[in-house]
Amino acid sequence: MPSHHQIAAAARIGMLTRERDTTSASAQALRELARALPLDAATLLTIDPLTGSHVQVASIGYTAAASQALAGEFVATPWYRNVVRLELPPSISEDAEDADDAGPRFRHGWFYAERVRPAGFRDGVTGALRHRGRLVGLVHLSTERADAYDTDARRLLASVMPALAALADPLAHAGDLHGLTTEDAASLVTGDGGVIDLPGRDRPRVLREEGGFQALLDAFAGTSGRRLRLLWPAGGGWQRVVLHRHPAGPGLAADAVLVHETPTELPYGLSPRELEVLTRAATGQTNQAIAQALFLSPRTVHSHVEHLLRKTGCASRAQATALAVRDGLLRPDPDHLTRFVER
Repeated sequence: MPSHHQIAAAARIGMLTRERDTTSASAQALRELARALPLDAATLLTIDPLTGSHVQVASIGYTAAASQALAGEFVATPWYRNVVRLELPPSISEDAEDADDAGPRFRHGWFYAERVRPAGFRDGVTGALRHRGRLVGLVHLSTERADAYDTDARRLLASVMPALAALADPLAHAGDLHGLTTEDAASLVTGDGGVIDLPGRDRPRVLREEGGFQALLDAFAGTSGRRLRLLWPAGGGWQRVVLHRHPAGPGLAADAVLVHETPTELPYGLSPRELEVLTRAATGQTNQAIAQALFLSPRTVHSHVEHLLRKTGCASRAQATALAVRDGLLRPDPDHLTRFVER
């Protein structure tokens, strides 16, 4: 039965899932584990959602070589498949009980002989971390003591693994950071164009359809901006789109952008052409310049300006452009993006 000390440590680990700085929280979680279980080294690994490779989130006690082996080589062993298969995290001391009858025992395998024992460890335990039904990482504990991780110790580790999984999951707070509602579509886009779908969310239509949005996204990624709000046609209608610079973290590149999409109607009853004229006016273009860019007559542009002023209730062109920038009533092109990016 867990002691009061162990229960308190487990509770503190659970509270760490509320922290936004998951790297620091993960390191603290391992220190809390050290107070509850015998360990001389521990590491928490996440799975890169694009490449599938294991990436270290936090580690204590392991050498760089040992950490690298656990992140890169361990997943190729039969023992890794055993870890993923079992609900209760297996340990070296409980090897005979957990391993498949037809498979090799971990103590007799090359990984133990070449990586674990030379480092001075005599027992270890590994758990597969799952969050919202997805395998998101691993936790490894090692100790110089023999037979340290009995069934009770393994059960205690299993009790905190859901919290460790929430810390290891690189997508756990991707939507929470920016106040997304449960119905909003959202995905992360990396600098090389890879799209990471968020659990329980649809991929935005602007990322599924052709129409020039990728060029706009690339232009935003090339700025040092924090956020960009705009309107974009997709899915047979209009979408209110917000691009957020997503903070870097284990398993996520520093240049990732969160694309957040909500279906909408064009505000104030604006027509698509009036939105385009308003966007260009907000860049400081004159009616003459707008006419040349859109292949319209200056008189037609003047009419569009008059109409959008009336619809928005603005008294002047300057007031309308201020409204557009303030509320994201824009459909910018990549060449005029920086004026609208929030920093």
